[in-house]
Parts: sequence; C-alpha cells; structure tokens
Amino acid sequence: MSVELVSILILAVIFLIATVRPSINLGALAIVAGFALGVSVLDGADLDEKADAVFAGFPGELFVILVGVTYLFAIASANGTVDWLVQSAIRAVQGRIGLIPWIMFLVTALLTAVGAVVPASVAIIAPIGMGFAVRYRINPLMMGLLIINGASAGGFSPISIFGGITNGVVEEAGLPGNPTLLFLASFFVNLAISIVAFFMWGGRELLGRRVDPPSTASPSASSSSSAPSSGSPSPAPSSGSPSPAPDEPGGGTAVRTEAPVPTLDRNRILTIVGLVVLTVTALFFDLNVGVVAMTVALILTLVSPASAKDAVNHVAWPTVLLVCGIVLYVGVMQSIGTIDWLGEEVATVGTPLIAALVICFIGAAVSAFASTTGILGALIPLAVPFLTGTNAVGAVGLITALALSSSIVDSSPFSTSGALTVANTPEDRRDYVYKGLMRWGFSMVVIIPVVTWLIFVVPGWL
Repeated sequence: MSVELVSILILAVIFLIATVRPSINLGALAIVAGFALGVSVLDGADLDEKADAVFAGFPGELFVILVGVTYLFAIASANGTVDWLVQSAIRAVQGRIGLIPWIMFLVTALLTAVGAVVPASVAIIAPIGMGFAVRYRINPLMMGLLIINGASAGGFSPISIFGGITNGVVEEAGLPGNPTLLFLASFFVNLAISIVAFFMWGGRELLGRRVDPPSTASPSASSSSSAPSSGSPSPAPSSGSPSPAPDEPGGGTAVRTEAPVPTLDRNRILTIVGLVVLTVTALFFDLNVGVVAMTVALILTLVSPASAKDAVNHVAWPTVLLVCGIVLYVGVMQSIGTIDWLGEEVATVGTPLIAALVICFIGAAVSAFASTTGILGALIPLAVPFLTGTNAVGAVGLITALALSSSIVDSSPFSTSGALTVANTPEDRRDYVYKGLMRWGFSMVVIIPVVTWLIFVVPGWL
C-alpha cells in the first residue's frame, strides 16, 4: 500500500475516532498522527530535522485569526453586547409572531458573521428561540432550522471562523478566491432553504398572528419577570399570547428565556464600534483580520478590565486546536506527495464536472457526522490538484459549492449545531425535533451538493 493512500486512510480514521469519541479533539489527533507520519516518511538527517519539517506546516496566520475573532466575541458576550443585540432584535418584532423565527435567523447570522463560532452562536440563541417556540406555539423544528441555517448564513463572512478557514486555506494553496461572493452565496442559499422550512412547518399561519407588544422588554422577559421561584410550577402564558397545546409542535409550558432588554452603556457602544471597524477593515482594507480583532479586544480590555475578565479563557480553544491540527496534518500530506497523487486519481474520473460533484458529496456526507471546520481545512487542499489541472473547473465556483455543501448539513442531529438544538428543545417535543432534523439533514446531504454544483460549478462563470 502506497504511503499516499496510507495518509488518506489515517485521515479517515482520525475523523472516525473523533466522531465515535467526541471527547477527543480531532485537532489533537491530527497533530499526533501528522507527527508520527511525518517522522516516519519525510526526508531528513535526524528526528529533529523531520520534526521541523512537520511543524513548518503549522498555520500561524490562521491561528491568529481564530484566536483574535473568538477573543473579541468572548468580550462582546461578557460585557452584554450580545445580550443587547439579541434582546433589541426580539423587541423589534412588535408583536408579529411570524417574524420571531426570522429574528432568530438574523441574530444568529450576525453573531457568526462577526466572529462567533457557529456552535457557540447556536448554543446562545437556541434556548431563546425554543423558549419563544413554546410560548407562541411555533413549530420547534422550524425554529431550530432557522437558527442553524442562520449560523451557517453568517458563517462565511470574511471575519468569521468558517470564512477565515476557507479563505486562508485558499490563499495558502495559491488558488483564486472571492471572500465576498462566498459570504453572499452562503447567506442567500441558507436564506432560501430557510424560507422553504418556514412555510413547510407553519409559517403561513404564523404570519397572521399578533400579540400586544411589550413596551420595555421582550415577550419572554415578561414571562421571566412573572416566573416563580425554583420549585414552583411554571406560570401560564400572559393573556396576550395563545396557550400552547401539548399536542401541537411547540406545545408545553412557558419557560424563562431572558431578562429585560439591557441598555447601551459605554462598553457596549465601544464594542459595537469595534465590530464595525473590524468589518470595514476586513471588507475594504488589506489588513490581517486576526490582528485587527485582537487590537480591538485589547483596547476594550484596557478601557474596562472588569468587563473583559476571563475573556481569554472563553476563546474557542477547542476549535483553534481542531483547525490548526487538521491544517498541520494536511501540510504533512502535501510534503509526502499525497495531494499530487490524489489529483491524479481524481483526474481518472474522466469528466471534471462529475469529479467536482463527487467532491461536494464527500464534503456533505462527512460533515453531517464530523466537524465542519475540520472538513473545510482538509477537503479544499485535497482538491487543489484538481482545481489547477489542465481541465480544471472554476476554483471559486467549486470552493463555494464545497463550502456550502459541508456547512448546510449542520442541521443533522449528529452535528454539533443539530445536537445543541435537540438538547434545547422542550422534552415533550425533543423526539419530534430529533427525527425531523435527521430527515432534513440527510436530505440536505443529497440535495445541497447537487444544487450548489448546478449553480456555482456547471455554468463555469466562476
């Protein structure tokens, strides 16, 4: 068996281990496997020289981006800026029940677009969204899908985690990229499938329902303000909202979700200004996103040390380790010639368009069970020879299709986002949401690669 094939099998095994044993970080596995593979097969006079060759593939710039943006988001969460954004958006509903799921979609998209890790955004918004689903008899499956899709919609902005990974890998590979197109494609494709989900699960009926809007707090805040102390039964919904029925999606008792809308103070205003500065510099200036994010975070820390206390501890270190580990392993694969070998094998498919579709299917199928961040870091480099060959398809088009195919399937209950949504569903509807997400998620594994391939790859315009 060739060393190239062995390296691919090892990559498949570490993905399998991390899926079966989620407590084991995929990045840590990749670093150990990459080191063992590298010192075994790379050229070098001694062990130190081989080790240097292995760690030469560590993505330092990507590390700074991941740490910088998640550090800034941790401060925004700690000083209440995230709460203000969420609560203000909910308050803007003004009693229109049909807009609540879309507020959840947009807020989650905003959080991921400014640098929040996708699972973290879902973890923040899912309890709020499911609380509203209970209170206003909104189908929890539809609410969960809009939250997950919202996270994916913002996930490929130039300053987001997914966007940073994808654009960084593309740049390292010397491929043409279009970060703005990737972001817009992700947003509008996720928006389109969310519209489908909205009308499939009761959206039309919701559009005709209203409640009296609160004057100083969100609807769930009024619920929390009347919530009894621990151990007491939950109160009935206020007279302005219909009573949830146990036999309907979203049925159950009202639950506490969040506090009254916070006000804008100095720290929150400065944080919002910092996020705007980060967005502008990423979109219009050639500045390192990670360095800008870290600079903004440090300024906020200097202005208000108390509000940024322990923010470093809330950096998405597991995600940083995962992504950097996978990229390091792929670097070892590049050094031993696996990438070139794989490109030759893909070329044997005969038809470049069919090969591109196969790559998208692989990304969707694996990502439905494994880490999307890991898939993005692994599959794009593996496709490099195919993208640079004589009969190559458009690099921008295939990368966009591959990125969307690998992220939209996060609605699977076996992915982190899907599992978080199921976990935050009221117990009496949990099985319903789990089965619904499983059917929807696996249908996306089949549908999305074909749709994105037809839109972004087949026309040959990218």
